[in-house]
Amino acid sequence: MTSFLRSDRSRPVALWLFAVALLVLVMVVVGGATRLTDSGLSITEWKPVTGALPPMSAGDWNEEFARYREIPQYQQLNKGMSLEAFKAIYWWEWGHRLLGRLVGAAFAIPFAYFLIRRQLPKRLIWRCLVLFALGGLQGAIGWWMVSSGLSQSQLVSVAPERLTVHLGLAFALLAGLIWTALDAWTGAPRQTVPSAWNRHALGLAGLIFVQILLGALVAGTDAGFVYNDWPLMNGALFPTDYAGATLWATVAHSQAAVQLHHRLLAYLLVILALVAAVAAQRSNFLPAGAKVLALALGGAVLVQAALGIATLMAGTPLWLALLHQVTAALLLAIATAFAWRVRRP
Repeated sequence: MTSFLRSDRSRPVALWLFAVALLVLVMVVVGGATRLTDSGLSITEWKPVTGALPPMSAGDWNEEFARYREIPQYQQLNKGMSLEAFKAIYWWEWGHRLLGRLVGAAFAIPFAYFLIRRQLPKRLIWRCLVLFALGGLQGAIGWWMVSSGLSQSQLVSVAPERLTVHLGLAFALLAGLIWTALDAWTGAPRQTVPSAWNRHALGLAGLIFVQILLGALVAGTDAGFVYNDWPLMNGALFPTDYAGATLWATVAHSQAAVQLHHRLLAYLLVILALVAAVAAQRSNFLPAGAKVLALALGGAVLVQAALGIATLMAGTPLWLALLHQVTAALLLAIATAFAWRVRRP
């Protein structure tokens, strides 16, 4: 007879969580394209249920376009835009929101199924509930982000700090799904040995997450379109217009500052990841799987750094910027798996 106590692992549950993580990755990519094409403000209302349907008639399209023409982005950036051009940006935002709904359904329906059939390991129920709650919160944060570009006359896009919160939560969900899926696949560890590697691996994953947040600020301030030389910044080691009017204006809104911070942390991550990769191979404590993940992490950091430089120097073309974002997600996934693996001798 099936029961919660029969097993502490479930391969079907793990596959479901990995699939949801993949959907989150796709949503991040579409969200990046939505941001880079300035499409995020094309839908000016939040309708969680009825908004799943796009405009179905010419009248519906005209109403949507009329609402868009009232916001600062149209008046200051896209004045005179045609209906066909509006449709192009509308579909990006509608697709992004539709993916959000699909992710919610892809999590909620199997979760209920596994729960009712008692196939979900008991120790993972609370964690899945937290992930589900964070997913719901992500939708609310998405609208909070969009609303900043609808109501603030000085903005023609969303507020960079709100974009950072929105993207940060998406990546946190991705990491949480991967960690929980790995737990579901293997079951509870027979033993967890405290070691310096636990702290180092978690710290490295944390720094990668912070770097992703800095990248969101770069995207939110359009800082990837300035200072397009490397390793200097307009021929200088330190940008002349680094400082904003206040500390917050510098940290969150200065294009020079956010790009410099993103560069500096990238250099640090390259060094730390390569040191970790070499040290892992020499460790007598780490299992073979952790050593492979450490090598993969070092390689992924190098690839990501090269992509970041190429994206910057090419003037942030859409395809390269999206590849850079995908690689960031894969890098965090590898770092999460590495931090998970070193805890299991």
